[in-house]
Amino acid sequence: FPGVFRGALDAQAKVVNEDMKIAAAEALASYVIEPTPERIIPDALDKEVSRRVAAAVAKAARATGVCR
Repeated sequence: FPGVFRGALDAQAKVVNEDMKIAAAEALASYVIEPTPERIIPDALDKEVSRRVAAAVAKAARATGVCR
């Protein structure tokens, strides 16, 4: 969840809403280019994952008007 919280903090979101959660899930899913049964989510230690999730969450927060 580091990317979710980072994105919410960056956007100064008052809440974490469903659109932000969906944006996080979509960012995670889009990061794995060729999923296999062994790899359906990205490596948790890959720092780029949290950056992409944070950017998607912040964008969703702004789009849904929950920012301060």
